[in-house]
Amino acid sequence: MKREEPVRQWFLGVLKNECSVPDSVIRAETGFRLGGKLYRADILVWDRQAQPLAVVECKAPSVPIDTEVLDQAVRYNMVLNVRWIFLTNGGTTVALHKTNGKFVPVDELPTYERMLSE
Repeated sequence: MKREEPVRQWFLGVLKNECSVPDSVIRAETGFRLGGKLYRADILVWDRQAQPLAVVECKAPSVPIDTEVLDQAVRYNMVLNVRWIFLTNGGTTVALHKTNGKFVPVDELPTYERMLSE
């Protein structure tokens, strides 16, 4: 088992229980292409029109949440065009919202309804 898998499973629970994201709009380990190369998003959250809404990048607890992790998620966003990015290693979780074309940190994890409305 990958060291990030327990983090992914934990954050799936956070999305469902704390953020009220319906199971039906969450997909784990979703593949997509960027520049001809296949990538995999740890978790994707979709909106009600089946468009990507949020991407979650999960790392092992020993991996710091830094600009390298953010850069990875932002690269994914070149294809996904999400409004929300979540980065987590289980100990540190960062939530970012796209505002005026830039991702800015927010103080708390949003509910699904907030994700849809902002």
